[in-house]
Amino acid sequence: MGKTLTEKILSQKIQEEVEIGRIYIFPVDWVFAQDGTGPLAIKVFEELGISLLSSPSRTLFFLDHASPPPRSELANSHHLIRKFGEKFGAKIYEEGEGICHQLMVENHASPGEIIVGADSHTCTSGALTAFATGMGSTDIAVAMALGKVWMKVPPSIKIILKNSLNNRVMAKDLILHIIGALGANGATYRVLEFAGEGLKALNMDDRFTIANMCVEAGAKTGLFPADEVTKEFLEKMGRGEKYIYLFPDENAVYEREIIMDLSEIEPMVALPHSVDNVRKVKEVKGLKVDQVFIGTCTGGRLSDFKIACEILKGKKVKSRLIIGPASRRVFLEGMKEGVWEILVEAGGVIIPPGCGPCVGIHQGVLADGEVCVSSANRNFRGRMGNPQGLIYLASPATCAATALTGYLTDPREV
Repeated sequence: MGKTLTEKILSQKIQEEVEIGRIYIFPVDWVFAQDGTGPLAIKVFEELGISLLSSPSRTLFFLDHASPPPRSELANSHHLIRKFGEKFGAKIYEEGEGICHQLMVENHASPGEIIVGADSHTCTSGALTAFATGMGSTDIAVAMALGKVWMKVPPSIKIILKNSLNNRVMAKDLILHIIGALGANGATYRVLEFAGEGLKALNMDDRFTIANMCVEAGAKTGLFPADEVTKEFLEKMGRGEKYIYLFPDENAVYEREIIMDLSEIEPMVALPHSVDNVRKVKEVKGLKVDQVFIGTCTGGRLSDFKIACEILKGKKVKSRLIIGPASRRVFLEGMKEGVWEILVEAGGVIIPPGCGPCVGIHQGVLADGEVCVSSANRNFRGRMGNPQGLIYLASPATCAATALTGYLTDPREV
């Protein structure tokens, strides 16, 4: 019987044919936490009484959620993480270097690896054919100490992509469409595996966005095969030697298969307060919007800002516009290409690389009753720091078009 990508990666890691539904102990290639989850992982690690990290160079901490910290207790968390890194040799990504998931794909994740992180959007690295999944801080502490974790092998759902996306329809629209179709629990403890000739039309930024949000349908992770797009990205990031050809077998068995025609996808929006509360933008356009946020690990890459520039160049926004690059690399690339000048001249405000308003700690907290259209991945009540705020999720193109008009706007109409 053929193997899915999930079965191939996990079987290769333990040199044993894994069975769906069975629990195994797997070695991990990378383990990480961020400044929100890191302090608890450190506390549990210390309680275990273990004096050494299993692999210091592959244990990573990211100071990204409160970057720079707006309050003393958050600054103290950063201090705690730095001290832990100094003592045990873990690598610390400092304030302003970027969001953990973006830095993982830029610097670390590679095909065939197992990655665990104390953050639910760890699955972003699945775009690079790594079995990457989020876990609680306690499990992450054990992974830090032992270099291994237990997991039940999940079944996979195959999503077959056909054709290509139309102009100003983005990967964010596709994954919102998928989440709307599956529901928030439709892929619980499953893996979404993407296949089909439509893959050729999706660049690596597209794949990161899609893999990132698989968890919003309950998935353990999302996986793309390691094709030429993967290879080119790894070469660009300076680790081309990490590329391996990794595809599922043609006769692999999936729990179910879903066919998606990319040419039929339209701009989508997730209404408050659930990511699966999805509608076509054209069905709900015209809503007055107070704030727009383009950024995060879902919509903060250079291609996201370039489409915003295409829409906003030489014009002025009518809603507040916050711009958050996902990493220092993205920030520097945007600087070289004049992206920030265009967006600032349009009325945008650039914030440091990091999570920014997405997690509601600082840099864009909403007032009571205010509406924000965001390229982020979650719109739960209170997500942006105020339970009375209303968060709509959309693509960077829809965000830019909305900022331009001041109302929720289909980007094909501007």
